[in-house]
Amino acid sequence: QLQLVESGGGLVQPGGSLRLSCAASGFNLGDNAISWFRQAPGKDRKGVSCISRDDGRRYYADSVKDRFTISRDNAKNTVYLQMTSVKPEETAVYYCAAARSGVVSTKIADFGSWGQGTQVTVSS
Repeated sequence: QLQLVESGGGLVQPGGSLRLSCAASGFNLGDNAISWFRQAPGKDRKGVSCISRDDGRRYYADSVKDRFTISRDNAKNTVYLQMTSVKPEETAVYYCAAARSGVVSTKIADFGSWGQGTQVTVSS
């Protein structure tokens, strides 16, 4: 059974750091581009970062450039999102998703498999 499971969310103070993990089972994460999306209450789900299948390309939303880092460990079948200098407005449920291809994308329709999400709350 194909499954994505996010972990690592929680409460973090503004300016702090957090690392999210996305572990896959039932398929090889290395075959797909993997993205992180986030959805705040009452707002649309938006792409935060994406890594291509061959690890050669990464996308970051302008709002997180130079603060977030996406990476993958194919041996562990896991993708990570390292978040630093987090802001209160980044409080949201964070989802990882596997694209149908190996190409970087921010379009929700390009992603066929989703995790259940992990809550990140940035607050003092």
